[in-house]
Parts: sequence; C-alpha cells; structure tokens
Amino acid sequence: MRTVNFFGKSVTKLAIGDNPFNGHSYIEDVTPGREMVQFYTAEKIKETLFELESCGYNTMTPLADPYIIRLLQEYEREGGKMQYIFQPFMAMNQDVSIRAMMTLNTIGIYHQGTTTDNLYERGQCDQIHAMLKKYHTMGIPVGLGTHRPDVIEKSEREGWEVDFYMACMQNARRNREGEPSGFITGKTKSNLVFYPEDRPVMLDCLKKVTKPIIAFKIFAGGQMFLKATPEQKKQLIKGAYNEVFTALKPDDFATVGVFQRDSNQARENAELFNEWDAETNGAR
Repeated sequence: MRTVNFFGKSVTKLAIGDNPFNGHSYIEDVTPGREMVQFYTAEKIKETLFELESCGYNTMTPLADPYIIRLLQEYEREGGKMQYIFQPFMAMNQDVSIRAMMTLNTIGIYHQGTTTDNLYERGQCDQIHAMLKKYHTMGIPVGLGTHRPDVIEKSEREGWEVDFYMACMQNARRNREGEPSGFITGKTKSNLVFYPEDRPVMLDCLKKVTKPIIAFKIFAGGQMFLKATPEQKKQLIKGAYNEVFTALKPDDFATVGVFQRDSNQARENAELFNEWDAETNGAR
C-alpha cells in the first residue's frame, strides 16, 4: 500500500481505526456493538493486527483506554510493528494516560473529536487549549479531532496550537449539540444517522487547510453499505476513496475500521484501495 509523509514518518494512505474492537457500532440494527465485543477477544484483536500488517497497513489510530494499551503492549512484544496516532480516552486522568501511550510506538495524538465539539458548543474552548498544551509536552505532533467544519474554520482563523486535523466526513453532531462523548455517557450510536450531504461540506472546508488531514468515517460507519450487494459495496468503497482522496492533499490519509467476523474487510479495503490507486495513476 502506498505511503505518505506524516511529520517525517512514513504512514500508509489507509490507517486502521479500532471502533469495532471496542464495540462502537454505527449499524446497531445489523451488527450490534455487543457482537463486535464478543468477536474481538484479546487474541482475535492481535490476530487482526498481524493480518492488517500482512495487508500493508502500518499505522493505527487507537483509543488509549487501558485495555487497548495493554493489548498493544502485548502485540509489540510479540513482534507487532504498527505505529500509533492516539485518540485519548477522556474517561481517565490524562497525565496517567500520556505515560501509558508513550510506552508504545506512538507518533501522534489528537484531541478527541466529540470532546472538542462538546466544549466548542458550550463555549469552553479554553479547555481545549489547555489539553492541547498538555499533549504538546509529549514531544509528538498534536492534532484536533472534530465532526464540525466550523470548528476547523475557527481553529484556522485563530491559529490554534494544532499540527494536524482528525476530520470526520459526517456531521455526528446533528441533533446532539452539547452532548458529551459516548465514552462518558455510555450512550450507543443506535439513533445516529449519517447524511451524504455532510461530506462535501467538510471536504470543501478541508480544501482550504494546509495542515495535514486524517479523514475518518469515510464509509459513514458502514451505513453507506446498508442494502448494498457485494459488488455494489466494492464500488461504494472505491467511490469513497475517490471522493475523499481527490479532494485532499497528497500526504493526507484516512482511517477505517474493520470487523473481521464475516469477511476479511482488512484485505478487501486494502485491495480495493490499491485497485483505485492504480486506476487513477496515484492521482492522490
């Protein structure tokens, strides 16, 4: 898989997220989060990580909760080579969490997206700045996660102390303004609907940004595949690559989640990316 430059590190154009590892499903009616958790035992997660390596992925954007940290430490001891751009686990003390993250092959961290948006919506951006300052003590690139284009516009306009953006292709804040992260509330994503019209709005915003971008929810949390045939799904995946990567800068990349129970999504996503990349002559 093609790689791009992320602050001097070589990262694959597709990174891997870990929402399915943690049971965070955006298609609860089809694949409930409890089924993801039941499938993804500790051994199955490590097996999946090694399979991802064999498919060409070299970078992960994991949640820094103690369970995942422990698993990644075991995976590294067993020879795992992934590098990590962490999503903080806001339910725990961040000083303690930072120490744990720095025991791993960590190359970046970003301010957790729903926490960013919640604080922005409450007029408490000073708390975002304080946390960004704390993360900068790690000596690695620090990003800002968000589901809202207007947050990125404000950050750019005011020169916030961020090195990159973790940008959602879907506006997950529709009808949820002021609501804390599900990591805090325990609320599922069962009623969260993603709308296709959100994507061009975010992409248009990102076209004006010179800092590196990591795009996420490029498949709308799996919602874009509902009722699609296997062949239609392949075309939707390649269409998402085309829509996102042709809009972003050459060194920008995306992160995707995989649920390996029913099919090898890790390999399918990688192979379809490589097909798309060859068909477009590496346009992006």
